[in-house]
Amino acid sequence: MYANYHTHTSRCHHAEGTEREYIEAAIKAGFRVLGFADHGTYLVDGADYRIRMRPEETGEYIATLKRLRDEYINDIEIHIGFELEYYPTYFEKTLNFLEKFDYEYLILGQHYIDDGAEKLHVMKGANGDDMLTKYVDTVIAGINTGKFSYVAHPDVINYAGDDAFYKAEMKRLCRAAKAKGIPLEINCVGVMKNRCYPNDKFWRIASDVGNSVIIGVDAHSPEELLMKENVRKCEEISRRFELFPLRELKFVNPKM
Repeated sequence: MYANYHTHTSRCHHAEGTEREYIEAAIKAGFRVLGFADHGTYLVDGADYRIRMRPEETGEYIATLKRLRDEYINDIEIHIGFELEYYPTYFEKTLNFLEKFDYEYLILGQHYIDDGAEKLHVMKGANGDDMLTKYVDTVIAGINTGKFSYVAHPDVINYAGDDAFYKAEMKRLCRAAKAKGIPLEINCVGVMKNRCYPNDKFWRIASDVGNSVIIGVDAHSPEELLMKENVRKCEEISRRFELFPLRELKFVNPKM
């Protein structure tokens, strides 16, 4: 694996490790490109920031990575981004806050579908048709903002309904991503933790639609960058469905 663009740090309050530790691990693992996309702050009313960096932590996240990018310039290529949910009520406000920071890209990681209330987690429980439709609608709305460079774990939802309904809804998501020309991520954490994703049913749909894909380590500890078996399993999924992961990511400028 040449590049990983989905790397977290302890600043999100549910991962561990400093930026330097992730960089050192990536170099040891043989990565040539490392993108940080830690869970970015979200200016949601009443947010407690238990699962993402606080607004006051954002500046040091950027400054630290810029210093390390210069320090390791001869060893590895470093990029700076954020993973964000799409919460329509708060999205523009959050982008305006991030505007003053020197970052390069956003990835869309939709875990909740309740516009910032963060009570309806799509991976928790066995979700039915309404939750699936709301999830797909939310992800498509996020894609259509034109601000995201790829969709992280698009198959994250734990759905327990009809296969035909799943296919129809997820085909909408895949077609929206293809129309915008942004990749879908085969996620290593899902493999490592034996979660409900990666989901073969989803990747069969993505193959039929003809989506571009990317593998993301989604590292929440430096050691995860060294776990090559997780990457190999994601590569096996891509081969099984005749999907060909991108070697490098073309960034969408979120400030345009």
